[in-house]
Amino acid sequence: MAIASALGVSANGHRSSHLNYTVVTGIFAQDDPATNASTFNFTASNFGLIDRTYPSDASYKNKHSTQWQRLAYYIDYLNKRAKRTERYSLLFFGRHGEGFHNAAETFFGTPAWNCYWSELDGNGTVTWADAHLTESGINQAKTVNAFWKHLIADEHITPPESYYTSPLYRCLSTAKLTFTGLKLPRKNHFVPTIKEFFREGISAHTCDRRSNKTYIHANFPLYRFERGFPEYDPYWTALHAEPSSDQDIRSKKVLDDVFTNDDSTYISVTSHSGEIASLLRVLGHRVFSLSTGAVIPVLVKVTTLQGNGPTTTTVPYTSVSTCATAPTIRASTCNDCSCCK
Repeated sequence: MAIASALGVSANGHRSSHLNYTVVTGIFAQDDPATNASTFNFTASNFGLIDRTYPSDASYKNKHSTQWQRLAYYIDYLNKRAKRTERYSLLFFGRHGEGFHNAAETFFGTPAWNCYWSELDGNGTVTWADAHLTESGINQAKTVNAFWKHLIADEHITPPESYYTSPLYRCLSTAKLTFTGLKLPRKNHFVPTIKEFFREGISAHTCDRRSNKTYIHANFPLYRFERGFPEYDPYWTALHAEPSSDQDIRSKKVLDDVFTNDDSTYISVTSHSGEIASLLRVLGHRVFSLSTGAVIPVLVKVTTLQGNGPTTTTVPYTSVSTCATAPTIRASTCNDCSCCK
């Protein structure tokens, strides 16, 4: 078996392979270390698309094209010249709009939220278990929808060919508000696939516990579920949290699943701040934090390599302690039970 592994052949005699990801830099401002994520406005900067020339420009016949049209031609140029083991894809990672859990953390303060309130379903007035969008969150998604309408009509951007979303309600809603009503190609109309592993980092917070499949289908009947999607959340456990290393392992798995089974070049993923950060780590992108409702595009080169990939091992979820009552301290540096009185 050791020899088989070294030769890239599995124990049953089949040659094994794995996917490797590389970010194609110099396309978007977000992959430039000089770009400040905290002040960057993607809707005011053409999605961060850099105004530049491409090696394919000389053969592009449309002299009145937009930057997005020339980028699409360049991506097609790259794919036509790629090896059989390579492909290029443009990913759009969108963070959900503000949810009631985000508003609650702001209201209570991070220490009280992390150490007490987040482990509850709500406070009797507002529910944040599998949080829905606030009015502000709804408006954020509508702003992105208007931005996409502008990009399609005026910049002639190539819209996503495939859509994926986290199973958590705030992402399901954000995706719907973002892409409904756009002039999309009939063959690539908006019908997202719900994938379990695009969910947020699994914490002890009830906002990270998804609703059951029946409830999701009742509220989003046109969405598709990935194969084997269970009725009840199999991953969230009260007072336990997923280690970040485990999250990166599942992020790699879900990306591998998408690129193994979907040949689309333009792909949208509606997810969460923590999960998008994990996906960016897996892709090798620099750290780039997103505010609620924000979107980041990433051009990726996907290479199939022979042999088994790097060995990864998950570790047990960590136990989480809470306070018996909400701490009054508001300093964000206090995030554990040292805040308890």
